Amino acid sequence: MIRVAVAGALGRMGSEVIRAVSLADDMELVAAVDVPQAVEKAPSGVAYLISSDLKHAVEQAKPEVLVDFTVADAACANAITALGQGVRPVIGTTGMSADQLGEIEAKAKGVGAFIAPNFAIGAVLMGYFAKIGARYFDSAEIIELHHDQKIDAPSGTAFKMAQDMARERGKAFATNVPEKEAVPGGRGAEWEGLRLHSVRLPGLVAHHEVIFGAQGQILTLRHDSTDRASFMPGVLIAIREVMKLDKLVVGLDNLLSLS
Repeated sequence: MIRVAVAGALGRMGSEVIRAVSLADDMELVAAVDVPQAVEKAPSGVAYLISSDLKHAVEQAKPEVLVDFTVADAACANAITALGQGVRPVIGTTGMSADQLGEIEAKAKGVGAFIAPNFAIGAVLMGYFAKIGARYFDSAEIIELHHDQKIDAPSGTAFKMAQDMARERGKAFATNVPEKEAVPGGRGAEWEGLRLHSVRLPGLVAHHEVIFGAQGQILTLRHDSTDRASFMPGVLIAIREVMKLDKLVVGLDNLLSLS
């Protein structure tokens, strides 16, 4: 049994992780952690231990893996705390800086850690197909749509997809540069010729679309997560696979033999 702790346990993603881990035959939920103000409002009768002190929870419960869906600064600090006690973090939080990723990478040597911008297997496969498309199309744009509580833009999934597509292509994509923008930023953000557009609306969960264009044809790739349960199979894969790692690995594609 893999001993699992969950950070951000009272959030929407944390609650889904707790449910998935509790139902997995090879895992045991041993600790749940969240910020003090969330713990104070926790519903009565919860069947698992909720703590606001990650270090104390790790010392007492002795988890092997910490799953974290919080915010960038907290996720980085939580990962450093966990790694310092030999606990492997599985992080789904996006928006961390290069310095934060470097700090986790240095600390993870000999222990193991995993970060993914998206745990939906369909989204990972879409990213794989997008890299193939990048070899053959000169022009492409990315649209990502998320719920209105999402902090970062573009999404980590969209930005990683843009990075992977540009790397696969080996040169910048062709892009329309408007002579006039009636509203600044009207053509979206730009990365290596790729235009990235972010939509934030209540009612959305997580949706990504890549549109390739060429003379006389359009190729559209799209993935929709309509429920947070869509991320759980990938989370469970990551929990199992991080036990075999001895360094930081980024991206679920690296655990699915797609790279």
